[in-house]
Amino acid sequence: MIAIGSDHGGFELKEKIRMYLEEKGIKYRDFGAYSINSVDYAPIAYKAASFVASGEAEYGILICSTGIGISIAANKVKGIRAALCYDKHCAEMTRRHNNANILCLGGLVTDHDRAIKVVDTFFSTEFEGDRHQRRIDQITQIEEGTLE
Repeated sequence: MIAIGSDHGGFELKEKIRMYLEEKGIKYRDFGAYSINSVDYAPIAYKAASFVASGEAEYGILICSTGIGISIAANKVKGIRAALCYDKHCAEMTRRHNNANILCLGGLVTDHDRAIKVVDTFFSTEFEGDRHQRRIDQITQIEEGTLE
């Protein structure tokens, strides 16, 4: 299960990715936006990120105009590692080294073909663990206020 969401600036790209997920037979839950009418990204990011953090979805995809605001909002949810990726290399590295669980994209700065390649790379790349797990544990300690 994938959580997917966008604001109005990411709506068109979200719809293209949503259709791609359907073609691939990947189940998803759409947290909005449902049109190009202006909406705030923070509530959508919060709902989708909470769905991922709870374990109800394995991953999330969030999209706003640049991907910046929605990634900042998603990262406020404990247990979320949302990464703004603009190419396949970033998507690969954030999965391999950061074990990112939400992919963020910019709807006005990422074309459809590139977005699909980034999504595919994000979903197909495994976390390496090892020394990177220590760093993920440190991020968790920051969330808990226990990192020294």
